[in-house]
Amino acid sequence: MKFYHLALGILAVWRVTHFLQAEDGPWDVVVRLRALAGTGFWGKLLDCFYCLSLWMSAPLSWWLGEDWPERGLLWLSFSAGAILLEKITNRNTEVPPAVFVEEPAGEKTDGMLRTEAKPDRGEAGTSGSKI
Repeated sequence: MKFYHLALGILAVWRVTHFLQAEDGPWDVVVRLRALAGTGFWGKLLDCFYCLSLWMSAPLSWWLGEDWPERGLLWLSFSAGAILLEKITNRNTEVPPAVFVEEPAGEKTDGMLRTEAKPDRGEAGTSGSKI
């Protein structure tokens, strides 16, 4: 296989995958396609760039590969190249925040900090914490 076939394959997979996953398309055709797909398997596939790139690279690797080992490697290479290209060109997206676990009602903690002990027996002048 020639290097430019690999480069063109990666670009083609990225373009088609990006078009189906992130763009509206002319006359909102792709938006309607995603709405028609719903929330089932096809809808989830169109929402995930990684998953969709695997599906988009399969026919191209079958067509360009000469034997089974080469087709398998091309399949993964086209998808990986498209994912890398997507990460490089899509730097403005925000990373989702870490999951915040809410404390049960009525409890107040400071995460990893120790809680301050309350003064015993009404002792005046003590801060309540013993060091």
